[in-house]
Amino acid sequence: MNLKVLTVVQARALMVRGQFSALEYVSELIKTEPGAVALNAFVATNHEQLLRQAAAADRSGTTRDAACPLAGIPLGLKDNINTSDLPTTACTGALKGFTPANNAPVAQCLFDAGALLAGKTNMHELAFGITSNNAVTGATRNPWNTKMIPGGSSGGSAAAVAGRLVPAAIGTDTGASVRLPAALCGVVGFRPTVGRYSQLGIVPISHTRDTAGPIARSVADITLLDAILRGAQQSDSTAGAEIELRGLRLGLPKAYFFADLDAGIANVVQQTLAILAKAGVTFVDADVENLAELNAAVGFPVALYEVMQDLPAYLRASGCDIPLHELIAGIGSPDVAGLMQSLQGDGAMPRAAYDNAIRSRAMLQDSYTRYFQQNRLDGMLFPTSILPARPIGEDDTVALGSVRVPTFATYIRNTDPGSNSGIPGISLPAGLTDAGLPVGIEIDGPQGSDTRALAIAAAIERCLGPMPAPAGVFQ
Repeated sequence: MNLKVLTVVQARALMVRGQFSALEYVSELIKTEPGAVALNAFVATNHEQLLRQAAAADRSGTTRDAACPLAGIPLGLKDNINTSDLPTTACTGALKGFTPANNAPVAQCLFDAGALLAGKTNMHELAFGITSNNAVTGATRNPWNTKMIPGGSSGGSAAAVAGRLVPAAIGTDTGASVRLPAALCGVVGFRPTVGRYSQLGIVPISHTRDTAGPIARSVADITLLDAILRGAQQSDSTAGAEIELRGLRLGLPKAYFFADLDAGIANVVQQTLAILAKAGVTFVDADVENLAELNAAVGFPVALYEVMQDLPAYLRASGCDIPLHELIAGIGSPDVAGLMQSLQGDGAMPRAAYDNAIRSRAMLQDSYTRYFQQNRLDGMLFPTSILPARPIGEDDTVALGSVRVPTFATYIRNTDPGSNSGIPGISLPAGLTDAGLPVGIEIDGPQGSDTRALAIAAAIERCLGPMPAPAGVFQ
């Protein structure tokens, strides 16, 4: 049995039946270390402690107890999520070696359910980017082609899951940062409704837009992790998991989300739509009113104002005595350094601009609500990203067809509106381009419809079938 390919749900079921122990499982995953080095997915690990904890879980009997949903399962946590066993640095220089006294609530939920900390995953510095090309910790590499980016900012989490280093990981998402790397790495990534999970103990950008989110290789795993992260009982974790595609109404907002697609993305998406239509999905061609204008008015003003308030508050609450100006001075990635330096002093985002952005956010939320209600939609479907992974180092511009386009704005174009509105979204692997790179499709739902969105994703996943594993040492 190849233990590395198992999902969380599969691994737990086999552990409960006594097919293998947590120690055997963890030992097998650790053997993937050459792959871990090649991907640069982890920035901190303690294998000796991990093995001890796995052995202790076996001795305690929890790994044979079906009531312990994550017993013996090693998970990766993005390096901006506080953990007391390993440092939390947000992959920036000034926080090197900083180990908080307490776990973030989302981490503690997982540990209380029996999960083991496999390690802290690499990320775009301070989560302010989408390539995971970090000048401090090095670039994370895509398991499908190690010359390519994995997406970001949770690139290490997605690469570790796609590369079979761990069965699941937790990232964070402000504008794209769980769903985009999931799409580019061929795995499943879920951004919940804002506020569904605690944001305490997580290095922030924006309390209005930030949320933690799970990354895994199946919707069943995401559903299980979602139940644990939101504090639900285990019996709630499968609520609404079985629905039929026939009669499902999904919006296709083509004017914004389907414009200017990379040819490889467009081909996979069209094939996916044909498969789902044949399975009985009703597609409704309809667009979200004033989406582009409202979204543009929200994103940057909110993030750039709140980061200068939220980041110092996090440092104080976590017991880190580094002042903000020293943290900014220690940033190593040119794109992040330039942005953060520009926000100091006279460059700070004005409060009036922020207040206008918050008002625009309310209008954007209203527009989404009308879209779902007036068109009687269960959700909306669109390409997670308008282009697949591009080479590492193309941080300013990337090729889209025959033109060069801005890297950041292009990659977040389709994920950003849902983030600004605070609605749930889940990215599923839809297939591969002719170049062998993953393509993701996203399902967004109305605010608070997380369980329904996950059920829709599960039905689509059953229809599309499993995603293959990347070739080579990662299998």
